[in-house]
Amino acid sequence: MTSSLDVIVRGGWIIDGTGNPWFKSDVAVKGGRISKVGHLGSDMGELIIDAEKMAVSPGFLDMHSHSDFMLWVNPTSDYKIRQGVTSEVIGNCGSSAAPLIGEAKEDAERSVNELPGGCPEKMPRWSTLSEYLNHLERQGTTVNVATYIGHSTVRKCVLGYENRKPTESELNEMKGLVAQGMVDGAFGISTGLIYPPGCFADTSELIELCKVVARYGGIYVSHIRNESDLLIEAVKEAIEIGRKSGLPVHISHHKAAGRLNWRKVKETLWIIEELRREGSDVTCDVYPYTAGCSWSLSHMLPKWVSEGGTKKLVERLRDPEIRRRIREDISEDKTVSPLVKHGEWESIMVASVTSEENKRFEGRSVAEISKARGIDPMDCLFDLMIQEEDEITGIFFLMEEDDVSTVIKHPVSMIGSDSVPPKKTGLVHPRNYGTFPRVIKRYVHEKGILTLEEAVRKMASYPAQRLGIRDRGLIREGMWADMVIFDPKKISDKATYEDPFQYPDGIEYVFVNGALTIKKGGYTGALAGKVLRR
Repeated sequence: MTSSLDVIVRGGWIIDGTGNPWFKSDVAVKGGRISKVGHLGSDMGELIIDAEKMAVSPGFLDMHSHSDFMLWVNPTSDYKIRQGVTSEVIGNCGSSAAPLIGEAKEDAERSVNELPGGCPEKMPRWSTLSEYLNHLERQGTTVNVATYIGHSTVRKCVLGYENRKPTESELNEMKGLVAQGMVDGAFGISTGLIYPPGCFADTSELIELCKVVARYGGIYVSHIRNESDLLIEAVKEAIEIGRKSGLPVHISHHKAAGRLNWRKVKETLWIIEELRREGSDVTCDVYPYTAGCSWSLSHMLPKWVSEGGTKKLVERLRDPEIRRRIREDISEDKTVSPLVKHGEWESIMVASVTSEENKRFEGRSVAEISKARGIDPMDCLFDLMIQEEDEITGIFFLMEEDDVSTVIKHPVSMIGSDSVPPKKTGLVHPRNYGTFPRVIKRYVHEKGILTLEEAVRKMASYPAQRLGIRDRGLIREGMWADMVIFDPKKISDKATYEDPFQYPDGIEYVFVNGALTIKKGGYTGALAGKVLRR
């Protein structure tokens, strides 16, 4: 009997996203959705894929991404879809694509200008989140997109980079922007409490803004205030914000940074377990690497150095007396990066810069650069920040592999890449290209701490559940047909810190809303992603 099915995937090992053991079955797609899971017999489709000895799973949902402007500037960018990622969550670490007013718009224009494809025609044409999402819908994206409203972005709109409490009227203005973002479809609010200006906010400000989000059923997602010496206190602050505002709490890229803090994740995970037993809804995400990455270096210094924005930062770093004060403060300030505090200069890698003068240093550590320049490493760090106006992508080797494994295998964790988009030149973190295949290769096959089914759950249905997205993340009839077909024995990441621009192996087909987007490992050019609104 002939049917009018769009796609039939025959004979695959179905890893349905629930964490249950795989089963062998056919899958049919019609009108962008999964229409049947079961034996299809002689049914025919426009496209038939033989998935014998292949795994068929839901598309992966990247719980933590920074593709906000990349999706607009370069919609056919394929380094996520080639990993099997069919949905991305943006607006993380306090930084979102909207609202854009005042200094927030100026920062957004600088960010766009640094991206591949960034040009005057691609400067942000919106001020509200709704306008941004409408632009993405009209243009199209390779993946589905969900977003948070960024606290730092909201604060820039109202206070810029001022280090002070907002007045009552300013706080009300911030509340209004947050409320508008939630009405426009944001899934919650995110904070980046190590970055200016988010780091200038106190706990009470965050609670008040989160109370607004609670009215709309969102979540509180936090790059917490400290991931090193004050890790435990920072986790407790995030939980307090959630408890007092009535929001579920999600901790971003959970880690213990710096050698003296390794193994603290066991305590923080125990705290989360205890709170969950008491009824508090707390989860986290994690990436499968021991190095982090950021688009600047200023967050590694005492927070007061960044007050007033980049121009003020550069002015301060030019002043010998202020440099001396920074050095003095570093030894006592527990919020300073442990790499700077303990002089681990070989663990700070400059991945990308903007000036031609410093291009030769891309891919090299601050230890190597300072030696080449014949200057003290701290002065080298200051000089680089001056010359590049802090537009430096840095990679920071901060974590211990055992800690990463501990968080990855814990039941409360899900996977997020935390990928910072590439600039026009230079390197990126390998997680941009390898996160999701790496979870399977390293933590399923090599280390054996997850089953394949558990790994897929952490990369698909669990993040969808966290966001309240009920029609994605599972291979189940009626779900949108976001699917990945891969060889479970061959799937692997290839990207390295030295050569990060390498696509993974083993991913043969990827469907986004039923559209074939990866075919035999190659990108088809499809822009089938949808904007997902809360």
